[in-house]
Amino acid sequence: MSNLTITIDDAVLKQARMRALEEGTSVNAELRSYLETYSGIKKSPLEAVKNIARLSDENPCFSNGRTWTRDDLYDRWEQYHK
Repeated sequence: MSNLTITIDDAVLKQARMRALEEGTSVNAELRSYLETYSGIKKSPLEAVKNIARLSDENPCFSNGRTWTRDDLYDRWEQYHK
């Protein structure tokens, strides 16, 4: 693993450290995660959600344009869990 040195305003770093502490993480961990997402190694949570939505829209097994009522879903659950 490589080290990286950056220059950042003292006030920004102080706020970042306080936020990281509140969130139970570290500035280093947050920067590492950001760089993984920025470099394309890791997908952002928003991108992952968009991919799931796209896949469900493309897969005809999910709904075929049908909207489900609560009763439909309950009946279907009972059918498979008897």
